[in-house]
Amino acid sequence: MSYRQSAVRDLSSIKDFIRWTFSRFNKADLFYGHGTDNAWDEAVHLVMGALKLPIDFDRDMLDCALTYNEKKHILKLVQTRITKREPLPYLLGEAWFMGLPFNVTKDTLIPRSPIMSLLESEFEPWLKGYPLNILDMCTGSGCLGIAAALVFDDAQVDLSDISESALLVANQNILRHQVEERVQAIHSDMFKNLAGKQYDLIICNPPYVDAEDFQNAPAEFHNEPELALASGDDGLNFTHEFLAQAAHYLQDDGILVYEVGNTEVALQEAYPNIPFMWVELEQGGNGVFILTKEQLSELLQEQK
Repeated sequence: MSYRQSAVRDLSSIKDFIRWTFSRFNKADLFYGHGTDNAWDEAVHLVMGALKLPIDFDRDMLDCALTYNEKKHILKLVQTRITKREPLPYLLGEAWFMGLPFNVTKDTLIPRSPIMSLLESEFEPWLKGYPLNILDMCTGSGCLGIAAALVFDDAQVDLSDISESALLVANQNILRHQVEERVQAIHSDMFKNLAGKQYDLIICNPPYVDAEDFQNAPAEFHNEPELALASGDDGLNFTHEFLAQAAHYLQDDGILVYEVGNTEVALQEAYPNIPFMWVELEQGGNGVFILTKEQLSELLQEQK
């Protein structure tokens, strides 16, 4: 008898399956970093997500027995999580960002940007005035731009990405959060299809992982789209091109909020004279900087 057949026979309740899944994950040496950071939380999220139940489900109901089909569904997800190292949000088709649910597929990066902390504080004190036009470049699932539209509820927001498959998911999330009157998804290779537009706020979580880090990343990361992660030997291929153009797309008082993660050191070495404003993030994370239009324009002058 296989372990899956044994589990179907011996396990009954929601509580049973959470405990069993936790045990399986503990033995599997998984990487946690796509919404949870330990085996227990991952087990809870998998079982509850598979059953379409909220995480804060009534604890007295955790003794409820599962149907045969529910058991099979959970067992299949556990097996896939372990053997294929697929991040849990892909298995469930959903990730949470700023307390909001977003559709995700393997065409989109799983939402986890530390820019979330700045969104929650409305980019104070860096943003001067209320942003009427916002761009979320490299949008993926659309999480940053849609969250920005919900924070700044009078703003018009453009979500751009080079991946048409990712934009299909972003459009699903636009409809899911009912912001279609103010948010649009634009297929664009960087700024190519944004000619003539200017923004009060540009948010960008681009590909920035260097070749060595990408090669050595846990298997779970290799299930995410390489297009959204890797950016050359030093992780700066996208960033070099972006910084050379971004000033043209900002209003005079506009700001750029940009994430480079661990590539922060390489970026500062590449641009020693640029006064990047590195943000101290309350909820952790690193490698997020802010630049004004004036600072970006100075960078352009240096490169001429």
